Amino acid sequence: MDDTIVDVMGLPLHDISRTDIVQRVVNAVRAGQKMTVVNANAHMAVVSQKQPWLRTLFRRADIAFCDGAGVQLAGIMLTGRHLPRTTPPEWIGAALSQLGRDASVFWIGGKPDVVERAAKAFSDRYGVHTVGTQHGFFDPTPGSRESTLLLERLRATQPDIILLTMGMPRQERWLYDNMDHLSTGVIITAGALVDHAAGRVRRPPRWVANMGLEWLVRLVREPRRLWRRYLLGLPVFGFHVLVYLRRRLLHRSSSSISRKLAG
Repeated sequence: MDDTIVDVMGLPLHDISRTDIVQRVVNAVRAGQKMTVVNANAHMAVVSQKQPWLRTLFRRADIAFCDGAGVQLAGIMLTGRHLPRTTPPEWIGAALSQLGRDASVFWIGGKPDVVERAAKAFSDRYGVHTVGTQHGFFDPTPGSRESTLLLERLRATQPDIILLTMGMPRQERWLYDNMDHLSTGVIITAGALVDHAAGRVRRPPRWVANMGLEWLVRLVREPRRLWRRYLLGLPVFGFHVLVYLRRRLLHRSSSSISRKLAG
């Protein structure tokens, strides 16, 4: 396995395959180890340009993988590395299948009825034990009553896996604020997994994702919620990629000149 870390627009991403993510998660659960798993798509890369805490979170994460064709293309343009691309709904099922009854899961995020359906569906499908659910409509501010009670529930139940499905970047902020308050568990930012698991959203065919068009399918399905992210966000992402590319080219040119002068 190539464990190289590639910097894409200030986000350190692992050159790691879907299979290796699954195996690391399974191994961590079986060993009782704490682990954080995060992912970056174009929206995350744009938000991170103005939110330094996001870059800190990615530096501290045990696994940070590429989730999106935009970030994959940016990686090629800026570093020459072709990062593997995957999404949590594509591999979490494989990890839970291996763990089965050996794993306990706590869900955080989604509408109250949706998160309950998602938890039941995964328990029925993979045999994992649901030890708690928390809908996403709570005050995540550190020190708030709801956030404090949630941490107490997590410490009491000690889940093997915590699935954060609150949406970007809210779930990442919760993880950043609370990761040091949890001593155990594999914590995974999983975005829309709760809707997939509950059957509210169906994943498009794999060939759609391979062509980098999954964002278009999501936009068509949820135009009101996602139009700003994609119709406005993608051009902004492209702008930032060009800025980083220009910096890279200027740095290479400056380095070349310095070597010639030194020679």
